[in-house]
Amino acid sequence: MISVITKRADFLRANSGLRNARAGFVLLTRSNDGQGIRFGITVTKKIGNAVVRNRMKRRFREMLRAALPDQGLPDHDHVLIGRAGGVERDFHLMAQELAKALERAREGRGDPSGGRRPRKGDRGGNRGGNRGGKPKR
Repeated sequence: MISVITKRADFLRANSGLRNARAGFVLLTRSNDGQGIRFGITVTKKIGNAVVRNRMKRRFREMLRAALPDQGLPDHDHVLIGRAGGVERDFHLMAQELAKALERAREGRGDPSGGRRPRKGDRGGNRGGNRGGKPKR
């Protein structure tokens, strides 16, 4: 049975798992302690407006529903993170890329994390405190 990940904690847990990046998406996979095959989709506002994000999520949902019963990892969470390249990308090409990413995940191979840097705004300075505006009262 395939179910949907809805809790933020499960998305965060999946982020510490295996990562396979493609032009249109990033696939995260992580064992979920016997909860079956689950999937989640994340598309941020930097991808586009609500219409674009919802269209991307619908495409991802259809790809995952077609691929996971046969190619998904048993008792794993699968999270797709949308990338800007996936908005106009051919559906069948993305489905093939998903199959390749799932195959790599099944083999335990992910992308190296050495090249990842924090985004421009997340350099570690002021963590959630006063951001230079008026002092807190």
